[in-house]
This record gives sequence, C-alpha cells and structure tokens, in this order.
Amino acid sequence: MGILTEWITEWLKGLLIEGIMGNLTGLFDTVNTRVGEIAVQVGTTPAAWNAGVFSLIRQISETVILPIAGLILTFVATYELIQMLIDRNNLHDIDTWLFFKWIFKTAAAILILSNTFNIVNAVFDVSQSVIARSAGVIQGSTDITPDMLATLEATLETMELGSLLGQTMLIGLTMKALSIIIFVLVYGRMLEIYMLTSLAPIPVATLSNREVGQMGQNYLKSLFAVGFQGLLILLCVGIYGVLVQGISTSGDPIGAIWGCVGYTVLLCFMLFKTGSISKSIFGAH
Repeated sequence: MGILTEWITEWLKGLLIEGIMGNLTGLFDTVNTRVGEIAVQVGTTPAAWNAGVFSLIRQISETVILPIAGLILTFVATYELIQMLIDRNNLHDIDTWLFFKWIFKTAAAILILSNTFNIVNAVFDVSQSVIARSAGVIQGSTDITPDMLATLEATLETMELGSLLGQTMLIGLTMKALSIIIFVLVYGRMLEIYMLTSLAPIPVATLSNREVGQMGQNYLKSLFAVGFQGLLILLCVGIYGVLVQGISTSGDPIGAIWGCVGYTVLLCFMLFKTGSISKSIFGAH
C-alpha cells in the first residue's frame, strides 16, 4: 500500500511539475504576445477597428444626433445674440460690427458642427499615430533561458505535493486573469470611443458660447484622454515585460514564480487606472 501511495504521489508531482513548467514558460510567451496584440489593437483607428460598427455609429450620429445638435446650436446662437444686445445698454448702444461678429461666430460654429465627425476622427488619428510610433519603442521581451528552466525543474522536484498544487493553480489563474483583463480593457476602450463619437454633435454645438461651452470643452478633453489611454496601456504592458524579464534571469526559480504573480497583479491594477490617469492629465471629468 505504501509503494502504491508513493507511486501515485510521484506521478502527481510529475504532472504538476510539467504543468508549472508549461504555465511559467507560457506566461513569459504570453507577455510577448500580448504586447504585440495590444500595440495593434490600441494603435488601430475606430474606422479600421470594425468597419461595420463604425458605419452604424456614423449613421446614428449624422441622422439622429446631428439634427438635435442643430436645434441646440440655434438656441445657443439666439441666446448669445440676445445677451450681446442687452449688454449694450439695452439696445441703446449698438455697433454694426457686433452683428458681423455674431454672424461670423455663428457661421464658424455651423461649419464646425457640420464637420464634427471628421474632427473627432482627426483627434483619434493623432493619438493613434503617437501610439503606433511608441509601439516600435516599447518592446516586451521575456524570453526564458534553458538554464533557468532546468534549475526551476530541479527545484520543483524537491517540493511537496501540496506546494506544487498551489503553484500550479496560482500560475494558471495568473495567466487567465491577465488575458481577461487585457481583453476587457482594450475592447472596452474601443467601445467607449464609439459611444463618445456617436454623441459628438451635441457637446460640439455648445462650443461657441462661454456659459455652456464647458460641455464641449470637457468633451474634447475626454476624446484626447480616451485616445491617449491606449498609449498608457501599451506603456504599462511594456514596463511589465521589462520587469518580468528581470525576474526570469534572476536565478531564483521559486522567486520568479511569485514575482511574476506579483507583477501581474500590479499590471492588472495599473491597467484599470489608465483611464483615470489619462483623464486627470487632460483635465477631463
């Protein structure tokens, strides 16, 4: 009976060691893969990311939202004209140039409103251009050496069955959590961009007025914040790759496992913070 128990224990240890080796190697490979995928995803413009969704958003913006924005602009322009006349001593001190100023300002507002979709896309083109250039600089390389793998395997063979089981589950959960969080953030950011784009004419219609123009200004800040959030996401994963690479060459196999777990938790936390950090930089709220 003791021989059978020992054989089962050794067999389970072999399976767990193989699982840990595969997971740890896969974790390093996953970082390299994810950096490349994120660089492609966050560096893609809304029009190129999904042509079908982009076409739907554009139709909604131009056929449903734009007429509402036109009514808002009409109200804003009329209100501004009335305020301008009242401020001039209740119509007793009126200069002709005021009307030319109002006409020019209203014409510029109409021109901006009619080209809102192109302006919004231009904002994202700028941010995506910066991200694309940064992708060539930010490299995530976490290649693990054969010597490191051999040392790790020898260390794992000396551990008890319970410890091996915990290590296997921990590495497996870490890899799955990393993949899920990156997927949610990257795709969620793009959906947020589409939603912001669809309602663009309404806040843009308020830009010409000082009193209600804060809505339009904050909207533009939000556009830049969401656009450059992609750069922060790419930067976080690039830093993570550098940190993990340092762990993989440290010569401490068990420390490498726990270090990878710790850095992965930190990465997940910082990825969720990229949105608020980007908004705070651009002053959006």
